[in-house]
Amino acid sequence: MLKPLLLAAALLATPAAAQTPGPPPFKAAKIVLVGDSTTAVKSGWGGAFCATRVTSNVACVNLGRGGRSTSTYRAEGSWTLALGEIEAGGFAQTYVLIQFGHNDAYGRAERLTDLKTQFPANLKRYVAEVRAAGATPVLVTPLSRRQFKDGKLVDDLMPWAQAVRDVAAETGAPLVDLNVRSAAAAQALGPLKAAAWAEGPPSPEIASAIADGTTVGVKFYEPPVPGAAPVPMPPPTPPGAPRPSAFDYTHLGVEGAAACSEIVAEELVKAVPALARDLVAQ
Repeated sequence: MLKPLLLAAALLATPAAAQTPGPPPFKAAKIVLVGDSTTAVKSGWGGAFCATRVTSNVACVNLGRGGRSTSTYRAEGSWTLALGEIEAGGFAQTYVLIQFGHNDAYGRAERLTDLKTQFPANLKRYVAEVRAAGATPVLVTPLSRRQFKDGKLVDDLMPWAQAVRDVAAETGAPLVDLNVRSAAAAQALGPLKAAAWAEGPPSPEIASAIADGTTVGVKFYEPPVPGAAPVPMPPPTPPGAPRPSAFDYTHLGVEGAAACSEIVAEELVKAVPALARDLVAQ
């Protein structure tokens, strides 16, 4: 009689033991970076940001891709992949940093977007879809190019940066003003020292000219989209051809990525105070 009672007691105890709750889930945040080459690994600030500007409480995923605009990033399916990361779950909160403008303003025709209509509409759609996925969108103004004339920075992307600011104000999205901070930093450095932010050093000839206060080695093009200032742009590289030099006035090497990732972290702390404990801002 004793054995059946012990067996029954063991069976009754089994479900309760199986239902014993485990430890509470670890509360971590995720940051997803969306943008063009100035966000991407190697050529932008995003790699340094994920590597050095977040604590171990944050998962940082860099989905920046070179040559993309607000239009082509979606059209090619990169945004679908980003939404998969955003909707994956498991994190207390997910933040999506969105930076476009360079390829919306200049370059191949299929990338271009109208500054007054399509560009802001595309940004608003990104913001709405991030929120619908349960995450927090953060708009980032485009990184300033480091072009100078007579010692003064030529910030050709100012109209596009302003459009990002306007969308942030209209939608209530947090804003990281990388454009104004990177422009101020480049101006403070001056033409020659700002050139050290590039992926590679300038040639001796270009460095000598830059030291006089005006950037060279580029051809002036009228902007294909109304609203942007004329801008010195390197001639387009044929598809499949290697880039002739690692130096230009747009992309970032190790030094530039470190400086700009620090700017992003500092501005992100201001824009999203909830992330302050999870960012290395200095």
